[in-house]
Amino acid sequence: MRIAVLSLTMLLLWGCHGKLGCVSESSQGRSRQAGLPFDDRSGPTVARTGQDTTWQRGLSIGPNGPIPLIVVDQFGYRILDVKVAVLRDPHVGYDAAVDYTPGTRFGVVDKRTGVTVKQGPAVAWNNGATDSSSGDRAWWFDFSDVQQPGTYTIVDFDRQIRSVEFDIDDAVYHRVLKNAVRMFFYQRAGFRKTSMSAGADWADAASHLGNLQDPHSHSWLDKRDSTLARDLRGGWFDAGDYNKYTSWTARAVIGLLRAFEENPSAFGDNFDIAESGNGIPDVLDEVKWALDWLKRMQNSDGAFLCVQGLSAGSPPSAAVGPSYYGPATTAASLMGAAAFAYAAKIYEARSELELEEYGADLATRAGKAWEWANSHPKELYYNNDNSKQAGSSGLAAGQQEMDEAERQFAKFEAAVHLFELTKDSRLSEYIASNYTNVVPTTAPSLWVADQQETLLYYAKLPEAASTVQKAIIGRFMTNVIRNADQWPMIMANSDPYRAPIKGYTWGSNKSKAMQARIYQLVERYGDDAALGAKAVSAAEEYVHYIHGVNPLGLVYLTNMGQFGAEHSAKTLFHTWFADGSPKWDAVTDDTPGPAPGYLVGGPNPGFALDACCAATFPSPNYHCRFARAYALCTKNYSPPIGQPDQKSYLQFNSDWPANSWSITEPSIGYQAQYVRVLAAYAR
Repeated sequence: MRIAVLSLTMLLLWGCHGKLGCVSESSQGRSRQAGLPFDDRSGPTVARTGQDTTWQRGLSIGPNGPIPLIVVDQFGYRILDVKVAVLRDPHVGYDAAVDYTPGTRFGVVDKRTGVTVKQGPAVAWNNGATDSSSGDRAWWFDFSDVQQPGTYTIVDFDRQIRSVEFDIDDAVYHRVLKNAVRMFFYQRAGFRKTSMSAGADWADAASHLGNLQDPHSHSWLDKRDSTLARDLRGGWFDAGDYNKYTSWTARAVIGLLRAFEENPSAFGDNFDIAESGNGIPDVLDEVKWALDWLKRMQNSDGAFLCVQGLSAGSPPSAAVGPSYYGPATTAASLMGAAAFAYAAKIYEARSELELEEYGADLATRAGKAWEWANSHPKELYYNNDNSKQAGSSGLAAGQQEMDEAERQFAKFEAAVHLFELTKDSRLSEYIASNYTNVVPTTAPSLWVADQQETLLYYAKLPEAASTVQKAIIGRFMTNVIRNADQWPMIMANSDPYRAPIKGYTWGSNKSKAMQARIYQLVERYGDDAALGAKAVSAAEEYVHYIHGVNPLGLVYLTNMGQFGAEHSAKTLFHTWFADGSPKWDAVTDDTPGPAPGYLVGGPNPGFALDACCAATFPSPNYHCRFARAYALCTKNYSPPIGQPDQKSYLQFNSDWPANSWSITEPSIGYQAQYVRVLAAYAR
C-alpha cells in the first residue's frame, strides 16, 4: 500500500538549515570519476555509485566533512537484515555546536519513485542519555520490515533532513568485499599493476626489483657480504610502509584462508586481479602471492627469516634504495609453520593438480619449520630497536618480535594445524597439555579473538578428544554470556551506534572486526541456534559501523564513492598515497586519491603529536631540531585530540611529527580481520 509520496525533486533540492553553515551543490561538487579497474555488475540490483551529494543539504561542515544527523550503512542491507538508522544530536566534541531534535515523522523513501514505503517514529536510545564514548544523544529508527530490493533514503519529514542513499539487496556486500580483497593486490611488492588490473589512476611498474633490492636482498647483519644475498621478491607491503614481516603476513594469510574456507561462495574468480579468469578463486591466487614470498623467506633447514625492510617511494616503483632482511627467529618460524600447515589443507583439497602439489610442498615445509622452532625455542630478534637489539635500528619499522605468551600461542596454533594434517599423536599430546593456557580464564575478549578461534577450530576437529572439545566450547559459551564486556554489552544496548567494544585504541577498526568475530564464533561453534542467530546479527552491526553507522557518518574504507558510499575515507597514511602528492594525497574533484578499499586504522583517543612538538628550549629536540616539519606541530588537531573516543579521528595523512599513522594507517592485519567478518554476509 502506498503510504505517502514525497517528491523526489523536493528530496534533492532542500535548502540549508544547518547551525554552523551549509553546503551548496556548487561548493561541494561531485567526487571525481576515478579510473576504475573493472566494470562491476556483480553488485545489487540497483547499481549505485554514491555520487548524489544532495544528502548534505542542511548539514554543517566539520573537520571530517559534512556532520551527519542520520547515519546508515552507506552500502546498504541484505533483505532480511535488521536495519536501524541512528539519529544523532552531538553534545560533546568538535561537532557539539550542531543542534538536532528529531521530528515526529520518519520515513523510508524509495529514491527511484519518491514513494514512502514505511513511516513511523524514532525511539530514544537509553532514555535520551548522552553516550560517553561518542558524546552524542541518539535515536533509533528501525526499518527492518522494508525488504523490497531497491535504493532508499531515511527522511526526517519535519526537519527536512535525510540520510545518504543505501541499497536493500542480498548482494549488497559483494562489491565491498571485492574491493576489500583487492587491497592486497595493491599491496603487492614486485608486481606490475596495469590499468586493467589496478585502474588507470593506480597503475605502476613492478617495484623493488632493482640493483640491491628484493631479488638481491642483503643480510642486515652483514650488509657487505654479497654471498648472503637472497631472492626475496614478492609478498605484501605490510601497511603504509613497504616493509614485509613474516609473522604478520602469516597472520593475514590465515585470516583470509579462514574467510574462504567458511564462505567459499563469497569469493569468485572475478575480482579483476591479474590472475582473474584462471578458474581459481582470486582470494587463493592472492594468498598464494604471499605464500610464495614466505617460501623464499624460509631457509633450507626450515627456519624463517623474520623481516624484510624495503625503501620508500611514491609510487612504489619509484623506490630505489636497497632491501635488507633480518635473521631467522623462533616466532617467525612458528607462524610460518602455522600458515603453511593451514594453507596446505586448503590447497591440497583443490582439484587443480598444480595446487594439490603446491599444498603438499607447504605441508613438508610446515613440518620442517616446526622441527627447527622446537630445537631453537628462543631465537629472538628485535628489529629497529637498538635498546633491545644492538645495531638493529633502521631495519623496517614495526616491532615484529613476540613476547613469551605470543610465542607460546604461535606454537599452539602451528601444532593445531599440523595435527589436522598429520594426526601425529605427539602433537595431540602437546595440545591437550597446553590448551588451558592459550586464553585467560575470563576469555573471550576482542584482544584474544585469534587465540580463541584457534581453540575452537581445534575443538571441532574429528580427532579432538571429546573431553577437551567440551571444555573449550563450554568455557567459551559460558564466558561470552557472563563476561560484562561481551554479550551483556549487546543485551544492554550499550552503544548508540550498535557496535560496542571494551575500549578504543590504535587500530580500533581492527578491534571492531575482532569483536564481531567473537560473535560469529558463537553462531559457528555454539549449539544454541536462537542465540547463534542473534549473535551473527549482532556481529553484522560492526560491519555497519565500519560502513558509516558511526558519529562521523564516514565509511572507514578509502575512495568507495564509485561503489555506493556517499561519504568514504578520502585519505590515509601511506607511502604511496603520501601527504602532498599531487595525485594521490586525497580524493578531490580533480585528483583520484588513494586506491579504493583500504580499511583505515580508526578513532584513537591515544593519539599524540611527537614529543618534540612540546620540547622546550634549550632541549636539543626544541622545535623538532628545527626541522621544517615542525610546522605540522602548530596545526589544529582537535579532533582527534580532546574528543570522545568515537570522535578521536581526523582525515589526515601527515608524517612525523604529526604522526597520522596512529589514526589513518591501514594494515594487511586490519584488512584480513575485516574480510574474515564481511565474507560471512557476502556469501
